[in-house]
Amino acid sequence: MSLAIVHSRALVGLNALPVAVEVHLANGLPAVNLVGLPEAEVKESRDRVRAALLMAGFEFPARKITVNLAPADLPKSSGQFDLPIAIGILAASGQLPAEQLNALEFAGELGLAGDLRPVRGGLALGRAACTANRSLILPATSAAEAALYPDAKVLAADHLLAVCRYLAGNEPLHAPPAAPPPAEPVYPDLREVRGQLQAKRALEIAAAGQHSILLVGPPGTGKSMLAQRLPGLLPPLGINEALDVANVQSLSHGGFDMARFGQRPFRNPHHTASGVALVGGGAVPQPGEISLAHHGVLFLDELTEFDRRVLEVLREPLETGSILISRAARAVEFPARFQLVAAMNPCPCGYLGHHGKPCRCTPDQVARYRGKLSGPFLDRIDLLVEVPALPDTALLAAADGEPSPTVRARAIAAHGRALARQQKPNAALGSADIDLHCQPDDAGRLLLQNALNKLGLSARAYHRVLKVARTIADLAGSSTILSRHIAEAIQYRRAL
Repeated sequence: MSLAIVHSRALVGLNALPVAVEVHLANGLPAVNLVGLPEAEVKESRDRVRAALLMAGFEFPARKITVNLAPADLPKSSGQFDLPIAIGILAASGQLPAEQLNALEFAGELGLAGDLRPVRGGLALGRAACTANRSLILPATSAAEAALYPDAKVLAADHLLAVCRYLAGNEPLHAPPAAPPPAEPVYPDLREVRGQLQAKRALEIAAAGQHSILLVGPPGTGKSMLAQRLPGLLPPLGINEALDVANVQSLSHGGFDMARFGQRPFRNPHHTASGVALVGGGAVPQPGEISLAHHGVLFLDELTEFDRRVLEVLREPLETGSILISRAARAVEFPARFQLVAAMNPCPCGYLGHHGKPCRCTPDQVARYRGKLSGPFLDRIDLLVEVPALPDTALLAAADGEPSPTVRARAIAAHGRALARQQKPNAALGSADIDLHCQPDDAGRLLLQNALNKLGLSARAYHRVLKVARTIADLAGSSTILSRHIAEAIQYRRAL
């Protein structure tokens, strides 16, 4: 046989699209030609494949070899096509039987000695192969990740020879061993934060309803400590959510840590991060921090030190829960249902309102400093919370307040009420959902009307007050939003 077809996949966003690796051998001067929009790392595979085949004891055909990666209009990147190209050359030259190839998919990067190295997107590859009802052969490290997808038929190999022996019927390939259950994560305890009862209460509300929150206060008042303790208050991930998180992280160059499967991500980018780093992008679009924080927490410390244009790119994802990255050749959508937690000082020097240190900023400097945050951006944050400086007596006192497990239990119970009522957290409610589930009683409606007139709240802020009030009512176990729930929700719009 001088033609062989091997099935593989190309990663485009979160999807693994089918690619037919067609290998044809013809008479002529020895050469290897790759066609079908291969990028640089794919073009380099001809040298890796040649060395791997020779080191494994196979003959590299001294013929004109044409490798077509179909469809031709789909760009192909990464080294994961090494293995299917090598198998295609061996099958086309008659060194391997081709009978099983139609029931299998292959992906893997080859070392020069024929060893198989891991590839990105193992979970997406496993899901796509399962949908196509084919078995997937992957390097051992990536196979364990792909096997997380339910019903995926994944076979693990650590060397090209192992794959060839399997295709020749001489030696079986086995499924990767089941991943050990992830260790119970250890989060810092909320009890370690001295004082700050209002901020702790706001953090509990944020955890119960998955609301975004902005902490405003002088340096050293516990803003970062509070943010770092939010993951320990959040409800556990469902299996579908855990798979979504793993799928996004497996596409990143940092890879997916199997030991953290089922845990909510916590991302803390530096304030020098660019807009592309936050929302994703690149010539081959990659997920950014907001997608890597999907179903988790994105913590932006020193919020006003971020470039204003960088913060503005968060406006649409905060509303839609996804980000569409458009390029001339393609458009890729990544999920971005993250929980924003931000912290900032009240003024440039940081001590506005501090009880012991005078602020040296002029009103104009304070206005310019806060002007780094646009009104539309602040409008999309549910809870604006002041974190004041504590007196010395509070700092020297013993740890007070409730531990994280106690607060988390209440947050989980409130989250469960929301899911039973509307099948989504309160922060994700749309306009129709708000009309259906977030109507206050008469006293609450009157209080909200007065707040609209006096505070000049926008329609978006009005809806966010209602969603926060719905979460407060869920924490109280109340099916009706009362005036006290509205009053507490309103006060979280007044930190700036």
